[in-house]
Amino acid sequence: VQLQASGGGLVQAGESLRLSCAASGRIFKINAMGWYRQVPGKQRENVATITNGGITNYADSVKGRFIISRDNAKNTVWLQMNSLKPEDTSIYFCNAQVIVFGGSNRENPFWGQGTQVTVSS
Repeated sequence: VQLQASGGGLVQAGESLRLSCAASGRIFKINAMGWYRQVPGKQRENVATITNGGITNYADSVKGRFIISRDNAKNTVWLQMNSLKPEDTSIYFCNAQVIVFGGSNRENPFWGQGTQVTVSS
């Protein structure tokens, strides 16, 4: 299973970016998908998650500004980031909890390669 993330970049404070992450491979089912971010020297933190039923959860720091969504048929998750702030600067990683074909009925975590988001003041 591979996760391919894209959409990062350099923007000014107050602008928007949209991150995408597509999963591919021997996927039987994807349960939760999510976005995390990490600044060098700090722990990776959860930004937003979405279940395959569409239930969402957000970190307090991004509530009201970020929107997570997904397309189950395309195994894709997006993160719409609005009103970006300099403190949102980080490497963003997508995550998927995947049940693979041919394995046990147990989900395994898979990660994308990370995409850099830089917000200038």
